[in-house]
Amino acid sequence: MRGGTSVDKIIANVAGRTIEESSIEQFKLGLRGKLLRPGDDDYDSSRRVFNAMIDKHPALIARCAGVADVIQAVNFARQNNLVVAVRGGGHNVAGNAMCDGGLVIDLSNLKGIRVDPARRTAQAEAGATLGEFDHETQAHEQGTTLGVFSPTGIAGLTLGGGYGWLAGKYGLASDNLLSADVVTAEGKLISANSEENQDLFWGLRGGGGNFGVVTSFTYKLHPVSRVLAGSVAWPIARTGEVLHFLRDFTSQVPDELGLVAALFTTPDDIPIVGITVCYAGPIEEGERVLAPIRKFGPPLVDTIGPMKYVQVQKMLDPLLPWGLYNYWKSAFFKDLSEPIIDTIETYAKTCPSLNTFIMIELYSGAASRVPPDATAFNHRGKLYNFSILSVWKNPADSERNLEWTRTFWNSIQPFLSNRVYVNYLSQEGEERVRAAYGNNYERLEILKKKYDPSNLFRVNQNIKPPVPIPAQ
Repeated sequence: MRGGTSVDKIIANVAGRTIEESSIEQFKLGLRGKLLRPGDDDYDSSRRVFNAMIDKHPALIARCAGVADVIQAVNFARQNNLVVAVRGGGHNVAGNAMCDGGLVIDLSNLKGIRVDPARRTAQAEAGATLGEFDHETQAHEQGTTLGVFSPTGIAGLTLGGGYGWLAGKYGLASDNLLSADVVTAEGKLISANSEENQDLFWGLRGGGGNFGVVTSFTYKLHPVSRVLAGSVAWPIARTGEVLHFLRDFTSQVPDELGLVAALFTTPDDIPIVGITVCYAGPIEEGERVLAPIRKFGPPLVDTIGPMKYVQVQKMLDPLLPWGLYNYWKSAFFKDLSEPIIDTIETYAKTCPSLNTFIMIELYSGAASRVPPDATAFNHRGKLYNFSILSVWKNPADSERNLEWTRTFWNSIQPFLSNRVYVNYLSQEGEERVRAAYGNNYERLEILKKKYDPSNLFRVNQNIKPPVPIPAQ
């Protein structure tokens, strides 16, 4: 007995059958890493993820020490008909890194990163975070597009597309993916790239964790060292003016500019509206490009200046501390219209939490010029990504924050598109998953049927294998 309940019983409730204790012990002995069960010392800490709203209790957590452990875990789950979740960085808001009652394949200890500065490539294991990857690549003054929050895991970010500061200049993280090593539902290790398993390689670039467990990623690197970056912010009362300025300013921007606008509360409890930028080009040219932002009205703060790229990757980290309650709503739009501006301005005044923020990310440049069917990620063309990121500390405040977020979302949704970035999806149902892939969804269904016909990997934004139409 562990924690008052036998592992056999926990698994039986999920799989509809009992797994013998001897089978579990055999599985455990076959791992180089640790197998955790309810009641073990590290169990509770290992089931915690970024979002405190996620409180799931897996029957088993396999903390993999290498690819062989991943293969063992996939085979054990398949043979015993277990629900499977795969954990990389654990930063996904939907909580798909955990499951109730089944097996978690935990990759968080797989952090090997090998940089080849001459070839400008880097191979990184699936447990690495953005910050860890940047630490290694920046030693060679190289980098690639990888998110805007450094604690994020590279795996989930890349498999969902991977927006970041360098997207305008170099494309998304998935656009810079050269190859991936994948453990399939059959427990086989294969590589997917432009020469091997090309169909899978297409699906991994945006299709999430639907097709297997990716154990390592190989990326194309680019020269990235010092950039011109920082934030300019104004009082929240100027929200309308700032968003109108933002619309005009972003009508034409160079590929070198990454930009995120946000409405949030400072540590001094001052509500502000800000624009954070990263110009990955000559500093002198960046000064010229960013001059209109710095000259727009008297700002409360202006931190723009030359800095190392690793510093840029951490600029927004304070907005998303680990372990708070998170509930997000998000969608793309093409034009920063008057109804969008008015709605944001209205709801920013009534936000119930000092930790909540509203974010608009600019998708442009190289990332926007990739054909929509070139990868599973199909949101191409110049776009803005709007997000309400509700964050709060006290669980007693949950209902109030959820209600505000849903009311805000219902008010602004008619002015947005039905397209959504899969990495920002919560548990919102099949229709929203389809919206994440648009015209690419049917091709992804076919791919799912080929690589995971039993839908073993379904604790994700799930693409279900197509069901055959019965003969008449």
